[in-house]
Amino acid sequence: MYQWQEYRQPKSLAEAIEDLSNAPVPAVPIAGGTDLLLDMRQGRHSNVHTLIDLTNIPEMNTIEIQGESLFIGACVSINRIINDPLVQRNAQALIEACDLIAGPQVRNIATLGGNVAHALPAADGTIALLALSATANVAFPGGVRTMQFQELFLGPGKTSIDKQTELIVGFSIPLAKPGQASAFKRIMRPQGVALPILNCAVWVEREGNRINASRIAVGPGGPRPFRATKAENSISGQYFNDDNISKATEVLLEQGSFRTSPRRATSEYRKSILPGLFQGTFKKAWSRAVVE
Repeated sequence: MYQWQEYRQPKSLAEAIEDLSNAPVPAVPIAGGTDLLLDMRQGRHSNVHTLIDLTNIPEMNTIEIQGESLFIGACVSINRIINDPLVQRNAQALIEACDLIAGPQVRNIATLGGNVAHALPAADGTIALLALSATANVAFPGGVRTMQFQELFLGPGKTSIDKQTELIVGFSIPLAKPGQASAFKRIMRPQGVALPILNCAVWVEREGNRINASRIAVGPGGPRPFRATKAENSISGQYFNDDNISKATEVLLEQGSFRTSPRRATSEYRKSILPGLFQGTFKKAWSRAVVE
């Protein structure tokens, strides 16, 4: 039995925004639907009158170079991201994060936009995009605007997007230059539960043995996707060695808020495993950033 009354398939962003703004409410956008449909079946989502299918909108289904950025549409599937050579060349952390999302069948359908729109502080794709300094393109009745990625999030499950008039179109990631690279790692339960206990993404720019710049994201490190700016500042301009990495680890532990979760782990356990996770991720990104 269908759990909605109308199903619309807009062919353009303008048509999608029109449908979202004027369709009988509640109106909800859908692409992969791997979370939404399950939530609806199990009664965890409020009633839906109109489903608006976004999968036929060209801008939301593309991966391409746009100027100095790599653009990934919000409706691009997780598996397509993993296998795309442009993403492999410019966003290794995103490849590794996407490869850990759910299982192969889900990755064939689930989308990067859905992973981000859930606004979970430890969503793998979200943490990778945060370290990669992504921006988000957001469609609204007057056109499309660009937002800093972190501005999308207000708290667990809450975004700054107006659900009745706005849509996330896609994400732009700066193209990787020589001496720049990224990595992603996650710690999860041995039995393969999809929820991460802790994950980490690192982007680094190196010049010889000096760390020119870095971006560090950890989930969950707070109520919103967490960027460890103090740790980044502490290591910027320093030489890459164990002492400096250890100092950055201490700053990271002080800045982050690693709470206890009954489904995942205690605060104390997360703090105990964070040093190894962070240092391993940083060293992996660093090794990739060698200029050949």
